[in-house]
Amino acid sequence: MNTVGSASSGNWRVGFEVPWGAVSAFEDALEPFCEAITSFEMLPDSGPNGLWRVEGFSESEPAREALSLALMHTAHHAGIAPPQAELVFDAPRDWLMESYKAFPPETIGRYFVYGSHVTEPVPTGRIGLLVDAATAFGSGRHASTRGCLLAFDGLAKRSVIRNALDMGCGSGILAIAIAKTHKVPVLAADIDPESVRVSRFNAKRNGVSAWVRAVPSVGFANAAVGRAGPFDLIAANILARPLAKIAKDVARHLTPGGRVVLAGLLATQEMQVANAYRAQGLRLEQRIPIAEWVTLVMRA
Repeated sequence: MNTVGSASSGNWRVGFEVPWGAVSAFEDALEPFCEAITSFEMLPDSGPNGLWRVEGFSESEPAREALSLALMHTAHHAGIAPPQAELVFDAPRDWLMESYKAFPPETIGRYFVYGSHVTEPVPTGRIGLLVDAATAFGSGRHASTRGCLLAFDGLAKRSVIRNALDMGCGSGILAIAIAKTHKVPVLAADIDPESVRVSRFNAKRNGVSAWVRAVPSVGFANAAVGRAGPFDLIAANILARPLAKIAKDVARHLTPGGRVVLAGLLATQEMQVANAYRAQGLRLEQRIPIAEWVTLVMRA
C-alpha cells in the first residue's frame, strides 16, 4: 500500500478502484478502519464490468498491515487481484483564507472594494469600501454591483446629492458608497432582516453609521421610507420584475431632477424595466453594460 504524507491532525483517506460487483464487499472491508465510506463510478454508464472508486475516511491513521490484509482477503473471495490502494493524509484546509483569496481587492471607478483580509492601505484618492462576502448580497464582485458603483462614480462628477435611498440594500455596499462619497444621509432598506443586520454592521465598520440607517421594508411599505424622502438618488439593485413593479413608488419618492440607478437586470430585460420608468415620466440618462448585465441611470 502506498502512503502519502503524515501529520498529527486531519483526515486519512484510503482509496482504490474495483469492479462494480466487488464494491459492496470492499465497502464492508473498510468499515473497521474508516468512519465514512463512499463509492462512485469512474466512467458514466460503464455497465456491470466498469470500475468504481471506493474511498474511506478516518480521523486517525488506519493500521496499515491490518488494512492491507483485509483488502487482500476481500480480493481473494471476490476472485480479483488485490487493488492498488493508496493511503493519503488530507491536510486541514483553511477554507476561510481560501475564500478570501478568491476575493482580491478591486478598483471600480473611484472606489476601492476590499475585504477584511486585505492588509494594503486604501490607495490615495480612492474611497475604501470594506465589505466581506457573507450572508447578504453585494461584495462588489457581481456585474450589477459594479455597474452601480460606476454609475455613482459618474454621478459624483455631475450632480449634487443631499439625500439618498438604497432599496434592496443587501450588504449595504451601495449605501456606504453614497454616504462616503457625498457625506449625506442614506436610508438602506431590504425585505430580508439578515441584510438589514449586515448593512448596519458594514456601515459601522466603514465609519458611516451616522449617515446610513438600515430598516426592514417590503418595497416602499415601511413608513420610514416615506418620512426620509424625497430623495435625490435612489439605488435599486434587485431584479427586473420587482424593479418594474416599484417604478411608480420610485418616481413618487424622487425629487425633481432626481436620479434612480437600476441594476440586477439582464440586457434582455432592459426595455421592460426602462419602459416602466418612462411611463412614470423618467428619461434614460445612462446605461452601463457589463457582460450580460446592464445598469440604467434614469432621471426624473
